[in-house]
Amino acid sequence: MSRYAALRNFFRALHPGELWTFKGIHMAMKKSSALDRRKVVAALLADRGDALVVTGLGSPTYDTYAAGDHDLNFYLWGAMGGAAMAGLGLALAQPKRRVLVLTGDGEMLMGIGSLATIACEAPKNLVIAVINNGHYGETGMQRAHTARGVDLVGIAKGAGFKSATPIDSMAGLQRWLPECHGRTGPVFADIKVSADPAPMRLPLRDGTAIKHRFRTALLGSKALE
Repeated sequence: MSRYAALRNFFRALHPGELWTFKGIHMAMKKSSALDRRKVVAALLADRGDALVVTGLGSPTYDTYAAGDHDLNFYLWGAMGGAAMAGLGLALAQPKRRVLVLTGDGEMLMGIGSLATIACEAPKNLVIAVINNGHYGETGMQRAHTARGVDLVGIAKGAGFKSATPIDSMAGLQRWLPECHGRTGPVFADIKVSADPAPMRLPLRDGTAIKHRFRTALLGSKALE
């Protein structure tokens, strides 16, 4: 198979029903030069300290595990739409700990109403970083509403987030990192990344084991009370 044919098949898989010409593929490849999701997540976690990390299902979980497993990572294997609310619960229960939610745009869309609740509760220690590739990765890479004009930053601001930042470059990400780790929350960022697939890295999949590991790392001996 020629390189052109392989690329055409790849982009047809991303957007079925669209006619992919050589020009169209070239334009798509330019768009796919967006941020590498693995590098983005690695940068977000490099100076996490003792932050509690909640990951949305699918690729954000794989990205976080690929950056280095941690007992204070709470991986969500299901519960699509629940990552931000899980983060809110942790932030309210542990007000002295930074809580970072790493989730995808499809997962965030599923739980979009959570942004209103979070803005009203206004936890000072909560950060939500959306790793936005414009697609529903877990169901076949269909285009998400975020690829069709839905503005997550606008929604977060409308809900009441005082800090909501769009990011589409590594320079922009580096400028935002001090805000991610230190600004009074709630903090929101919509980070545009490439839709190119990354190697799958699967962490522990046993939900009970994940919960017990996380509770023990967070609470110590009190986890057993």
